[in-house]
Amino acid sequence: MMSYFINVILPIPLDKEFTYAINKDEAGFLKPGMRVAVQFGKSKVYAALVTKIHQTSPLAYEAKEIEHILDESPIVTLDQLRLWSWISDYYLSTKGEVMRAALPGAFLLESETIILKNESSVFDESLLKDDEFLIYEALQYQSLLRIQEVMDIVGKKSVLPVIKRLLEKKVITVQEEIYEQYKPKMVRYIRLSKEYIKEDSLRVLLDSMTRAPKQREVLFHLFTIQAKTKKPIKIDELLKASNSSAAVVRSLIDKKILEEYRLQADRVQYLGEKVGETKQLNEYQLKALVEIKKYFEDTDVCLFHGVTSSGKTEVYVKLIEEAVKEGKQVLYLLPEIALTTQLIARLQEYFGEQLSVYHSKYSVNERVEVWNNVKDKKSKAQIIIGARSAIFLPFIDLGLIIVDEEHENTFKQYDPAPRYHARDSAVVLAKMFGAKVILGSATPSIETYYNAQQGKYGFVQLTRRYGDVLMPEINLVDIKTKYKKKEMTGHFSDTLLLAIQDALKEEEQVILFQNRRGYSPVVECNTCGHSPQCSNCDVSLTFHSYKNQLRCHYCGHNIAMPQKCMACDSVDLSTKGFGTEQIEKELETLFPDYKIGRMDQDTTKGKHGYEKIINRFEEGEIDILVGTQMLSKGLDFRNVSLVGVMNADNLLNFPDFRAHERSYQLMQQVSGRAGRTKKRGKVLIQTYNPYHQILQQVSVNDYLGMYGDQIEERYQYKYPPFYKLIKITSRHKDYNKVNEATDWLAKSLKNVFKKNVLGPEFPPVSRIRNQYHKNIIIKIPQGQSLNKTKEIIKKINTSFKAIKDFSGVRIVINVDNY
Repeated sequence: MMSYFINVILPIPLDKEFTYAINKDEAGFLKPGMRVAVQFGKSKVYAALVTKIHQTSPLAYEAKEIEHILDESPIVTLDQLRLWSWISDYYLSTKGEVMRAALPGAFLLESETIILKNESSVFDESLLKDDEFLIYEALQYQSLLRIQEVMDIVGKKSVLPVIKRLLEKKVITVQEEIYEQYKPKMVRYIRLSKEYIKEDSLRVLLDSMTRAPKQREVLFHLFTIQAKTKKPIKIDELLKASNSSAAVVRSLIDKKILEEYRLQADRVQYLGEKVGETKQLNEYQLKALVEIKKYFEDTDVCLFHGVTSSGKTEVYVKLIEEAVKEGKQVLYLLPEIALTTQLIARLQEYFGEQLSVYHSKYSVNERVEVWNNVKDKKSKAQIIIGARSAIFLPFIDLGLIIVDEEHENTFKQYDPAPRYHARDSAVVLAKMFGAKVILGSATPSIETYYNAQQGKYGFVQLTRRYGDVLMPEINLVDIKTKYKKKEMTGHFSDTLLLAIQDALKEEEQVILFQNRRGYSPVVECNTCGHSPQCSNCDVSLTFHSYKNQLRCHYCGHNIAMPQKCMACDSVDLSTKGFGTEQIEKELETLFPDYKIGRMDQDTTKGKHGYEKIINRFEEGEIDILVGTQMLSKGLDFRNVSLVGVMNADNLLNFPDFRAHERSYQLMQQVSGRAGRTKKRGKVLIQTYNPYHQILQQVSVNDYLGMYGDQIEERYQYKYPPFYKLIKITSRHKDYNKVNEATDWLAKSLKNVFKKNVLGPEFPPVSRIRNQYHKNIIIKIPQGQSLNKTKEIIKKINTSFKAIKDFSGVRIVINVDNY
């Protein structure tokens, strides 16, 4: 007799696929990409994903049978499985971790089966076999049993056949705790009963209702809404329009005048009207569009370098339009959820219903809906806007991927694994579909620009702002001198304050950028110099005045703001440094008549957090908006004439080989929010060191100068794009254990890679959440095989795990540690 088997990926951090046994019928029904419930370990049941159906039994273990099949059809496509394999190989993560990152939570089921007594059926006890009777008897005393308990009662491991027989005899029912699954959203609608649709019967009805004015009112409103729209009418809408209560509508339903019905509704909907025609491009945009298309004839990836506010989005829209006309799907990746809010509104004007959104602020059910719509190639999911996780959607016919603001480091996932980079993964995904990729940015990352210079990517520039608006005028303010001359008010120089006053007089808006949230990063005792530290991490606690507490930005630990010094009991405490909250407080004192808003992680919690602040700012309800780097990313505000960078130095003096590139990008992007309409914008950057090379380059928009300096440095010091980087971090709560383990690792790696191994070194913040971190960096020169290098790292990692003394030390491997 032929045996049949399947290979599955389990949603746990294991690299191997496991083999389970199935019968012939199941083999005929199952396809790769469907889920099956399988038992793994002693009693855990997981929803595993089938990758292959075959007839080869595993050598090392006996294949268990599957519990049952969970899907009618595959929920994951073969292309997705290929992308998962690539991500797990390239980023050295396990397939289980990729599966966890890729699937919406509702698909990741795990738990134990619960067995209940079937109350509704009658049967003859004498027909039960011994083992069946034992279970039946146990259920007389217990309301429910778990698989593990059944194993104990029957005294054997394979209890599923017994459970199956009891199910067939209707003695028990089985409930899976896990299968909460996706629930479609049902919406209640209302309509007039059939017999009253004719005009005569309707007139009679209304005449007879003189004594029930409220009910009559509801009916009138129903007709009014119906006249305006041909769509089904929701009960909620009717209640709102007629200002009536649910009881009135209920009595009309009871009298059979109205009838209620339910329809399944998509959670993510577009309600506006489609405006239709997209905007006409100006000659520069048109030229860029033609050039991009030309490049696409020979290459698949094109870098689109357009200055801020040059109208890149309009060029994207034309390309999306063409892809959609050909029936292709389009993926539009953005680095920040905040950006989706503005862009969705813009794109919906052109594409209406064809647009879906996918990111982590949406609920599990909403994400499942988008997932299914993409997989079924529905027209409402032809264009997907999303953050990095959208690359995992089950595309069927992808034609175009746009990676907007491609330089942003938020495209890289840092924790948990897989530590993938969405931009690089998007290029691989596009290759699978033969799709085209556009990488757009006003300040491209050095790697991407280098690839374009080398002819690996196409390269198109757009150097003029839309409507010939001038680039903002950028001035540096030397606050070292200002402090000496006593020309500072709080953290504001007189130059910045004057500029803010002028802008507000003209009824224009102001954006102020400070890359620290909270009130102040350090609280210090003026008597003994003690400053409160986090008990779990090696950082000082940040003071948040609105909650009057000290918080750790690494682990979330918080304490109430102390009244006196914890070390010497002195009450003379002062704050050092400043965050967005302190700037907001100072502004409220300096400009009491104006509305101040703040946009940082503390104020944008919840699904619509960003939307509310952005909308208020757009509608002019906020005059001055203070924020962290969220502000810098591609937002388009029409009325901002002034942008202030409160302190440029804490960006520049960061211990990272990318610090200068990032500072340039950030300041250039923040500046780009100024003067996007007729009047030329103004940017003021406060710094202690106005002669810094990067600040000079920002002030004259000299991207090429910055690129030239940086690429020269990268070449000399062997950094990307000339060398690839892999960072290996060990973590453990015992300091000595981390030291010994990392030293062993570094030694093993140095035996192979010699001087291309840096470290081990403790990072600037070496303890986070009570775990010590220590890093090793491996540099891989261009000629060296990436795959072989990774094989060696894997081998050394396996040997490491086998060493008893290092048990519990966690190794984190981060490939392309951008």
